[in-house]
Amino acid sequence: MPQLYFLSILCNGLAGYVLFKDSEGDAGEIAQFSIKGPTFNLILGIMCAVTGVLKLLSPFEGDLLVIGDLLPAAAGLIAGLMLIFGIYRQDLSAKAGELDRLGVSLLVFRKPIGLALMAIGLLHFLFPKALFL
Repeated sequence: MPQLYFLSILCNGLAGYVLFKDSEGDAGEIAQFSIKGPTFNLILGIMCAVTGVLKLLSPFEGDLLVIGDLLPAAAGLIAGLMLIFGIYRQDLSAKAGELDRLGVSLLVFRKPIGLALMAIGLLHFLFPKALFL
């Protein structure tokens, strides 16, 4: 389905940009919403996670069922979890010590994961029929 293909590219690229820029401390603006805003990150995280699940279940035309879009689907799931977990980690950091330690260890790699997400989005755009992309 081409709509899901486009949504996957858009979500992975935008989530990669958000994770990469947020790690530098920049407060970039997209459509009058702050990238550091929790509402924008929550909506983008939900969209990435849902798109990742849907990409696993319905690959692009001519691809294998799960393997065909494995990398963009996994990237979408990881991006969604990181964005959503980043928001709730800020809210729950005083309450949950174990959750906070897991969050710190996971969110340390925001910048490399952001770059990887943007690269996966670009490669998925350039090579739609490639195996694993």
